[in-house]
Amino acid sequence: MKLKINLRLARLIIIICSLALFSGWLGFWLGTHQIQVELGQKAFLKIERKIPEDKQNIDFSLFWEVWDRLEKNYLDKEALNQKDMVLGAIQGMVAALGDPYTVFLKPPENKEVKEDLNGAFEGIGIQLGYKDDRLVVIAPLTGTPAFKAGLKAGDAILKINDEGTEGLSADEAAQKIRGPKGTEVRLTLLHQGEKEPYEVGITRDTIIVPSVEVEFIGVDKKIAHLKLLKFGDRTNEEWNKAVAEILTHQPAITGIILDLRNNPGGYLKGSVFIASEFLSKGIVVQQEYADGTKETFSVDRQGQLLTQPLVVLTNEGSASASEIVAGSLKDHQRAKVVGSPSFGKGTIQEAEDLSGGAGLHITTARWLLPSGESINKTGLKPDIEVKDDPQTEVDEQLEKAQETLLKL
Repeated sequence: MKLKINLRLARLIIIICSLALFSGWLGFWLGTHQIQVELGQKAFLKIERKIPEDKQNIDFSLFWEVWDRLEKNYLDKEALNQKDMVLGAIQGMVAALGDPYTVFLKPPENKEVKEDLNGAFEGIGIQLGYKDDRLVVIAPLTGTPAFKAGLKAGDAILKINDEGTEGLSADEAAQKIRGPKGTEVRLTLLHQGEKEPYEVGITRDTIIVPSVEVEFIGVDKKIAHLKLLKFGDRTNEEWNKAVAEILTHQPAITGIILDLRNNPGGYLKGSVFIASEFLSKGIVVQQEYADGTKETFSVDRQGQLLTQPLVVLTNEGSASASEIVAGSLKDHQRAKVVGSPSFGKGTIQEAEDLSGGAGLHITTARWLLPSGESINKTGLKPDIEVKDDPQTEVDEQLEKAQETLLKL
């Protein structure tokens, strides 16, 4: 079963091995040995001497030299788990690409990623990513232990318990942060703009995250504040209910604020669905592949909020699919974007399930705004930039959005 997380698989880049899947067997042909280990769910990993013709020019002798020396000389023989060694080799192969978003996931990690998109898991409630080669908080999810502990978008995570995060992928870090409800995880953090890190202990809980929230704000409660928290499995259903609630308040509604702050993204198809609520026609996003070809995704349904004045809120925690929505509405001049520059995740990954419950996320393309612009690593610049002051209880960005809406 394939899940598309912001785009589509063009091809697997495989350096160490040739991968073949048939009759429940996963074969890796690496050189002079034959190893067979059980992955679970009746899936096996088999390594043997046979080398496919198209891999004849790949020299695996060093791999086997290291393998043999470990088996022969390593002190703790009980720690020599062939399954873990093979999975670790695969992880190292993928990590060698230097892309923090292209990752091989062991079965427990793959399960957790799916729980994220489903909206229920046990942990502290943060979305993770990489910026400037540092593991950072993309966004703390509202109302979760991480949110209550004061974690902010952009916080660098230096340690998880006593382990440094350098070299960890975002998915590996997420697995270490998660754990049973009621247990504690200690994080060493560095706030943006500060020099001294600090440590905080956070008690894990069951995290049930809604995709969409709507409230009516302003003096006369005539502004629909529509918060979109992620693009997951249940987002479209929850979105339709929120839109229906807004329509019951018509014609009294004077405008809509689409709040994408701290939305870390999710499914590409979700971004097209949401943007189509506000656009009558036109391109929502383009994909550009390694060979230079492009694929265009346009408005694909009849939206119900096509004419209401619209402001979009973004911040440093707005990433991926949320940047697509904000950028497309800005490019089509359908909305004013207010807040701070977004995260800047302009690449696309496809998530594929492998044998035994493992998973592979591969960066397959970059996405472009309707104008053709890429915001990868730079972020989407708002029309009106407003910083949120964490020292005040006032939401300066939301206030500016309301002020801007009244002028449209």
